[in-house]
Amino acid sequence: MTQAAQYDVLVMSDSDIRVRPDFLRAVAAEFQDAKLGVSSCPYRAVAGRSFWSTLEAIGMNTEFLSGVIVARMLEGVKFALGPTAIARKQALADIGGWNRLKDYLAEDFVLGNFAAEKGWHVILSSYVIEHHIGSQPFAANARHRLRWFRSTRRSRPAGYIGQLFTNPLPLALLLWAARPEWWWIAVIAIIVRAFAAVATAGWILGDRLTARLWFLVPVQDVLSFVFWIGGFFGNAITWRGRRYLLMKDGTFRLIEG
Repeated sequence: MTQAAQYDVLVMSDSDIRVRPDFLRAVAAEFQDAKLGVSSCPYRAVAGRSFWSTLEAIGMNTEFLSGVIVARMLEGVKFALGPTAIARKQALADIGGWNRLKDYLAEDFVLGNFAAEKGWHVILSSYVIEHHIGSQPFAANARHRLRWFRSTRRSRPAGYIGQLFTNPLPLALLLWAARPEWWWIAVIAIIVRAFAAVATAGWILGDRLTARLWFLVPVQDVLSFVFWIGGFFGNAITWRGRRYLLMKDGTFRLIEG
């Protein structure tokens, strides 16, 4: 498909993404910068019918995007986001093409990372897309989340530890339970978390789900914290019924048998 593509800018999108008719025109316009190699779109998660899907969507629209924005503030954009990425053909060729990316679990992350290393500009697009999440039961959702967390741990080890700063509420609640006289720390954490949720889900993404079910944000934060802890342990992931071993460099291989 890359060889057959007539033009220089390639758009790669998952099948569960929804966009408006102006999408291609908007993202292509950002490539007027000749040094721009890779762009990816922030996304507003749209939940399926299950409760676990709803929690995951709230987490994506509040916690996940917060982490992305913090990373951009601290070190610039040196990564891409998976649901929809846009890349210049020459940038893709410079990093070794699909043959170099195909063995990485987080091929979206390394696409942007490798391009930045080659001197290309990498940005977070101004165009917000919709990411529709399936209605998975808890077991399937848990496997999906563990795969996601373990992949993030391999891709950005320091950033993975830094997620404590974008999800401080569970630790503050644990501290409150252990030392009730320090209740004010939990109050501060709640205020900071509420502001971050409003800033990302409301101001940036225009997410109505979080605005309607705001009381589930602490529930999602605690669940996310549990999976974050779980992400430190184990190197096996399950994807589409098969088990894979996740290597230290972020590549993965099939576990036979």
